[in-house]
Amino acid sequence: MSYRPTIRLLATPIHPLFRGWMVAIVAFVALGTVSGVWTNPFFVRMTPTGSWELPALSLLAALTGVFVAIPSACGLRRATAGGTASFVGIACPTCNKILMLVFGGEALMAGFDPVRPYVAAAGIALLSFAIWRKWRSTRFSKTRSTNKASL
Repeated sequence: MSYRPTIRLLATPIHPLFRGWMVAIVAFVALGTVSGVWTNPFFVRMTPTGSWELPALSLLAALTGVFVAIPSACGLRRATAGGTASFVGIACPTCNKILMLVFGGEALMAGFDPVRPYVAAAGIALLSFAIWRKWRSTRFSKTRSTNKASL
C-alpha cells in the first residue's frame, strides 16, 4: 500500500507557532543582510555598525514572528509602520537613498544618525503595541464567541 497525500492533507494550514518561528528567522536573516549588520557579499555598509543594532534586529525579528503567529487581522498598519521605522533605524543611514534625498549627506549624519536608536526603539514599541492589540482582539473575540455559543 503506497502513501499518497490527499488534497486535504496538502492544504493543512501551518501551525501558528511554526509559522511565527519561520517568519522570525527569515526576517532576521533578510533584514540583517539588507541592512548590513553583518558582513555579506550582497551589501556593503558605509557606516560602522553600532552595538545596539544586532539586539534591536533580533528583537524586531522576534516581534515580527510573534505578530505573524497570532491568528488575527488586527493591527497590520501599526505593525507595518513599526517594522518600517525599526528597519530605518537599524539600516545604514547613508545607504538609504530616500533618507539621502530628504536630508542630504551632511545633515543625515549630523541630524538623523544620532536619533537612529530612538527611531528603532519607537518602531519596536509600535510593533509591540500592534502585537498587544492583536492578541487582545483575538482573546476577546474568542471570549465573545464562547459566550454567544453558551446562550
